[in-house]
Formats: sequence, structure tokens, C-alpha cells
Amino acid sequence: MKSEKRRPRGKKKSADPQTPPSRYHATFWLLIAVGVLVAAAMTYLLVIFPASAGPGSGREVELTFERDEPLASVVAKLEGAGLLRSPRLFSLYARLVALVAEPGLHLLTDDASGEEIVRRLERRGHASKAKVTIPEGFTRFDIAKRLESMQVATYGAFLDATADAALLRELAVDGDSFEGYLFPATYEFAKDSDPREIVRRMKSEFDKRFAVLDLNYRSGRAALENTLGWGRKEIVTLASMIEKEAAVDEERPVVASVFLNRLRDPSFKHRVLQCDPTAGYGCLVLRDRVPGCAGFAGKITHAVNADPLNTYSTYVHEGLPPGPIANPGIKSLQAVLAPANTKYLYFVTRDGRRHAFSETFDEHNMAVKDLRERTRASE
Repeated sequence: MKSEKRRPRGKKKSADPQTPPSRYHATFWLLIAVGVLVAAAMTYLLVIFPASAGPGSGREVELTFERDEPLASVVAKLEGAGLLRSPRLFSLYARLVALVAEPGLHLLTDDASGEEIVRRLERRGHASKAKVTIPEGFTRFDIAKRLESMQVATYGAFLDATADAALLRELAVDGDSFEGYLFPATYEFAKDSDPREIVRRMKSEFDKRFAVLDLNYRSGRAALENTLGWGRKEIVTLASMIEKEAAVDEERPVVASVFLNRLRDPSFKHRVLQCDPTAGYGCLVLRDRVPGCAGFAGKITHAVNADPLNTYSTYVHEGLPPGPIANPGIKSLQAVLAPANTKYLYFVTRDGRRHAFSETFDEHNMAVKDLRERTRASE
């Protein structure tokens, strides 16, 4: 057989023409340029834009968001309230950080940055903080004003939380509000906090402080329970009255002794405690139901004290008022658990801060007369 002649193999030709080096360089630099632009855009969107201040100068705005409210609706509400410098950019930023607004009422400001708005809406504790000092003797109404002034919570939302029936049961408070159990101290709260969390924290502080007092003054608490049938609520109520009456620490146990003597002394028949601040507090919580409180602006008048519909008035109702009238500090609580040993039944303000104490009504009248003469002489 004749062998077939092999044909010489030719080199396989490439299907694509060789790319010129210049095109490689152009593609490389194009990709670099695109990368730089993307990085710059993301840096602006995630770093620069979120840190930029809002369009306003600090105007406060209250907005309510529903559970699982769509992001588009959240952005629309923020835009409608004038809180966004660029709604479109904020919407992109909010999507990138997966914003989910916590349901409920929020306190926002029109100078807040996009990042701050997100933090407040999410309520995870990362928003700007405010250091809030609550003085002894503040009522829950006073606290609400201070919290709102520092952008921590709205006035109305905090008051609602302090009277929330479910929260009262959760935190074991016997009463219709947390008055008396919001311990006066300095706290650091996130701006636009959940008011219920504020109440929980302040009540927790009260619990810790009261537990120490309970341990250190067992005999005093036992005496109150045995002679008057008092528990924690009554102790806190009297302490709140002492907080509003006494301005000098060393007088607190003496003021406590006057009130306790009136309740215990069998010769003191009409057991009215005659504490002006109790009637004034009644006008805060019962204003529309008490004719004597009409036009009340803080000044205690005879009409305020004498109105029988004012259930907090200790001029017309014997014993303690229905509940605390303020939030007492440690020294007023101590005064109830360790009162001074006196026979005083009366006291009257002497110089605006201190008091004159008396055992008899005649002595008290003399002290009142002396006070009036001093007042006239100074006018």
C-alpha cells in the first residue's frame, strides 16, 4: 500500500484578532475611573451626607410611625415635616442602612443630620445623648417639661407613660401613676427615647435606693406598719410631702414628726395634715373637676385648700392624700423612716426656708402672728 503523504500542519489561527496594547490600557483606566467614582459616591452617601446637618435651626417636630411602616411612607413624613435636606439621598441612605422606624411617637428636630434621624427612629441607644438632672421634689409634670426641653421625650408621651396601667402592673406600683417612684438623680438618656424605657430606668433607680433604706431602717418601717398600717406607698407619699415642705435637710425629720404626731396623737381629733402642696398637686391632676382650682397657676389659695372635690387637699380630707405629690429624695424618705422624737403638732414658715415648730395651738398662733408682723415690717 502506498502511504499517504501527510499534509504539513499549519498553525491554528486565533478566532479573535490580537487586542492592541493601547486598548488594554484604555479599559484599565476606565475601570479605575469607574471604581473611583463609585467609591466617591458611596463615601458621600454613607459618610458625608449622613453627617451633614438638617435644613433647619432646631425646630422640634413630633411624628408618629406605625409598626412595619414602609420606608417610602417614613421618608414622606420626614419630608413633609421639613426634616430632610434631600429626600432622595436620604431615601437611598436609609435603604443602604436598612432603616426600620420604631413604632410610636418620636421627637425630632429639623437640624438633625440624616444619621441622627436614623438613630432616633431606630431607638437602639445610639442617638445623641442628653445628661438630664432631676432635682428632688420634681413632679412627673416637671420631669416631662425637662425631658422635652432636652429632646429626650415629648411632654405628653412621657406623662402617658407615667400613667400607663400595664406599665404600673409590670413595675409593681400601687396607684394611678408613677408619681413618687421616679427617683431624682442625674441620668444620661438618648434623645428621642422611648418614654416607657425612661420610666423603667427611673423606677429601677428608686427600687435600688429604697431597698437599701428598707435594710437600714427596719425598725422604723416596722413601727409605721404596726402603728399606722403603712406600707411602701404611704411612706413614699409622706416623704413627697416632706420634700415639698422642708427646704433645710436638718428640718426634714422634724417635719416628719409633726405629720406623724397628728396621725398618732389621740388628742389631735381632726386628723388633717394641712399641707399646702398636697392641695396644689390636686389642681395639677384634677383641675377640670375641682371648681376651686379654676385659674390655678401655682399659688395655693383658700379656695384650692377648701374645695371638698380636691381629694388631694389635706385641709378638708383627713390622713394622707391619695398618693405621692412629688418624687422625694433619700433624705426625705429617711425622715419618714427615722423621724425626730418631738411633741410638735404645728409648724409655720419662718423666713422662707426654715420653720417655727409648736406643740400647742396657742403657741402656733403666736408664731403665725410673729410671722405676719415681720412680713409687714419688711414691706
